[in-house]
Amino acid sequence: MTFKIVQLYSWHASHLPLIINEVNVEESEIYYIISRSHTGENETVASDSSYHIEFEDFEEDRPNTVASSDHITERHKEADVNEDFDEDDVLIVDGDSEFDHFQDEEEFEGLDVTGGSAGSKSDEPSTLTITKVPLHLRARWDSFCLEILMVAGLLVYCINYIAGRAKNARITECWLHEHRQLLLENFTLVGDTGKLVENVSENGLVKESESQYNLYCSGRVGCDSMLIELKLIKRQDLIAVLAQLVRPQNDQAHIRVDLAKDEVDTFVLAIATKRTAMHLARDMADISVYCPEKKPGEKYGLPAGFYVMPEIAETASVILDTRVLQAFAKFAQYIDYIHISDQYSGPKQQTETTQLTMPEVKKVLLVGLNISIKGRTASPECQEKLKLLLQLTFYILDKLRRFKLSKEGKNKADKNRLRVEEAFLKTTHAARAEAAAQKREERRRAEKERILQKEDPDKQRKWEEKEQRRLAKKRAPRMKQLKVKAL
Repeated sequence: MTFKIVQLYSWHASHLPLIINEVNVEESEIYYIISRSHTGENETVASDSSYHIEFEDFEEDRPNTVASSDHITERHKEADVNEDFDEDDVLIVDGDSEFDHFQDEEEFEGLDVTGGSAGSKSDEPSTLTITKVPLHLRARWDSFCLEILMVAGLLVYCINYIAGRAKNARITECWLHEHRQLLLENFTLVGDTGKLVENVSENGLVKESESQYNLYCSGRVGCDSMLIELKLIKRQDLIAVLAQLVRPQNDQAHIRVDLAKDEVDTFVLAIATKRTAMHLARDMADISVYCPEKKPGEKYGLPAGFYVMPEIAETASVILDTRVLQAFAKFAQYIDYIHISDQYSGPKQQTETTQLTMPEVKKVLLVGLNISIKGRTASPECQEKLKLLLQLTFYILDKLRRFKLSKEGKNKADKNRLRVEEAFLKTTHAARAEAAAQKREERRRAEKERILQKEDPDKQRKWEEKEQRRLAKKRAPRMKQLKVKAL
């Protein structure tokens, strides 16, 4: 009997083959014609209703038939599995997929793998809650305390700057208005610097800063020029205004008169208040060298609180005559210092660089006057007092022209200046020797280069011989020669 199984794969008739498997059976032939309808769903052989099986002449023993049917069923299952996938739809997945870690149960802790609770959560209606966010600008201003303080501070600083600058300008204009006539009587030019300066006002004041003004005068007998510096309180600076409350300061006028070289004698004298005297003795080069001793002003008839620092004793008694002492007694609070010097070189050099030459000195008369006391605006009466103090400055200037030191005082002044010069030369001897040696070496090097550039063998040989003789003489021991007269 012949047993035939016909499997028809009718997925796509154009490219699926027809596979026929034959099994020989002794008694009869069974033809199985299997056809499959195109339903588009996943189906199994057992439940597919489109399969039609016909049995003919089945007379074999039951065990063989059962075995054959089991074999056929397995073949049908394999065929159906192959039928479910098209060649074009096959996706080959690598074993090491990038999504394999999603299958790892230890990767996500507390994850509901079964997804049982997902259905229950999806059934519940979701509610949308809106968080209440406060508005940026709220009615309560206490949240902007820092910003309000900063804006208020900037506003106060700007107002103080404008008001302080205007007040300093008014003080300067008032001072110049009161003293301009007196300056014109003593000087030919008032407010003319001879230079092109941008910050020059119509009245001749030169504005150095918001708290400092300069006035230049020239054209008077006994002096080359006079410079008046009005150094006022920094009222435009809020920090300086606050410091003024703790430590009051004064508006000052610093007068510098450059004296004529031939008309003033040589001496150094300083008269100042206690605080200013300490500053002058510490910072000014001429006073620290020539006037190291401070004497109380009471010995010379000055009010308490003043100190006198004279180089020569007779100069203090001559300068501090009756008129000057009366001015000190009346206007003591408006006088800060009087400094007369023929060795004025400014403040001490703070740098450590060694000077090889003596500093340039000038003959000057320096006077410091207080325009206002503790920042209070000067009244018209105070302006009259300041005018008298400016006249006192001109009186001292004329007195210096007439004053001459005695012979002893002149000798003492010359000895002091010679002593200072010798001390300076000793301290700078090593530096000057080193500088001189360096200059000689530079000249020798320049001479050698000049000779080598001429390419003259005779001159080069002569220069080398001369250099060798110089070096030999330098290395030779020095002998001291003594001349002995014959008896």
